[in-house]
Amino acid sequence: MQHITRRSFLTGAAAAAGLALAGSTVAQAVPGIPARVNKVPLTHEEHRVVVIGTGFGGGVTALRLAQAGVRVHMLERGIRWPTGPNADTFPRVDNPDKRFLWHRSNPEVFGRKLVFEPYTGLVEAVVGENMTALCASGVGGGSLVYQGMSLQPDEAVFNTHFPDELDWARMDRVHYPRVARMLQLAVAPDELVDSPNYQVARTFAARAREAGLPIDKVPMPIDWDYALAELRGEMTPAYTDGSGAMGVNNGGKHSVDVTYIAQAEATGLVTVATQHEVTDIERRGDGRWTVYVNRTDTAGNVLENKILTTDALVLSAGTMNTTRLLVKAAAKGLVTDLPDGVGQGWGSNADRIYLWTNLAEQFGAVQGGPVVYGSKNWSDPHAAFTVVQASIPGFHGIDMHSTVLVGYGVSDGRGHFVYDAARDDAVLRWPYEGDAGIQTGHIDPAVRRIAGPASILTDTNAIVPSTWHPLGGASMGTVCDLEGRVLGQRGLYVLDGALMPGNTAACNPSMTIAAVVERAMDDIVTRDVGTVF
Repeated sequence: MQHITRRSFLTGAAAAAGLALAGSTVAQAVPGIPARVNKVPLTHEEHRVVVIGTGFGGGVTALRLAQAGVRVHMLERGIRWPTGPNADTFPRVDNPDKRFLWHRSNPEVFGRKLVFEPYTGLVEAVVGENMTALCASGVGGGSLVYQGMSLQPDEAVFNTHFPDELDWARMDRVHYPRVARMLQLAVAPDELVDSPNYQVARTFAARAREAGLPIDKVPMPIDWDYALAELRGEMTPAYTDGSGAMGVNNGGKHSVDVTYIAQAEATGLVTVATQHEVTDIERRGDGRWTVYVNRTDTAGNVLENKILTTDALVLSAGTMNTTRLLVKAAAKGLVTDLPDGVGQGWGSNADRIYLWTNLAEQFGAVQGGPVVYGSKNWSDPHAAFTVVQASIPGFHGIDMHSTVLVGYGVSDGRGHFVYDAARDDAVLRWPYEGDAGIQTGHIDPAVRRIAGPASILTDTNAIVPSTWHPLGGASMGTVCDLEGRVLGQRGLYVLDGALMPGNTAACNPSMTIAAVVERAMDDIVTRDVGTVF
């Protein structure tokens, strides 16, 4: 039974900790010092399980706990993004508006300053030393804005970069297929790829083969009938014109909100609280967990402060935000005895994004998307990498002779987080050389072989080092066990990209994060439900 009380002011140490109170007067916001605020009410809630974040980790966790009969309360800082044929839910990448950015995002994205009125938008650019990480917000997390590439590592690469105890054979037999069924993965049909809109995909595949590189269709969480319907003129283009990189307005994309979370909510045991931003976490003296939350409007103004108490706390807020919460908690003494590895072992998955321009190349006046083909260069598990082509919207029906190439792979570059008391935040420090070994030694040469000598390649990471694939910071083996239990912290779990060991074995992270969490939940349901919580 959930118990709720309301008060109009904060009194006491726990209530004051870390709360950002827009439009209020705060005497102190430091644990241990009472505070009083005006205008913003305070709510206390009790829950059995609180899950912070609604991306792949949170979605898998909520569904599997609900199926085990556990009531779950999910917190999401963003909003819901419902789609349907001919909807206007998501912003176009070629005409960004306020829906693009989370309201406290750094305005610099890929060297371009985006200034909009504050909004609970889709992406937060988190700037660290030598690296900017792009983080999603909204129900569904990163699945809202990712291209959808759902690659499973092969055995050799997986075992080289993940602990043997994860048991690749069992994950290959049980957990990866379970994710594939949930996301309804499928490759693009030939009928679509053979159409004029997908000339750019065919060109990429041909150039990769000519360069002697492997090429395969990439499994995607997409009902491709939607794209075919667009070609027939039955829907406004969203897939077939390359405009859907920040969300597909027509639907047909099996993102976490319409798969895992929809099924979880259908059980009646899962609630999702949107526009709830977590500021701090704390371990109580009785061993339970306290979560400090700001409930905001869509402009980021705080409407209510909440203090949630829970038996089990699952951090699935995405790599950056999960790690920042843990580093803050350790630095401020809100959670003592956290493992020394908290904030360490962060990796970029060796992300590299290029603009490929060749005036002699025919990419087509319209570039259909999202990703169709990928080149999986995995023969050497110590230097494995993948290159894909990602479409960009056309320009008034003119072939601009440009498209995007993306590379990522295994890496050994690692960063770490430090607590900045003045900002009350954890800040990433990334080495200047970063992932130079895999990027300059393997990814960059392959991209240039595909593009050919007559091409111009603009390496966006050389301009603004960035990643869409932040990983690590609370990694398995150093901070957590393989099932995401934080070592020495009963009832605290990390089940998202922060659990990964800095890369995901030459694949984009979503498929492996989901499969690792599926595996973890099998064990957590068996061992922890009814005992830990």
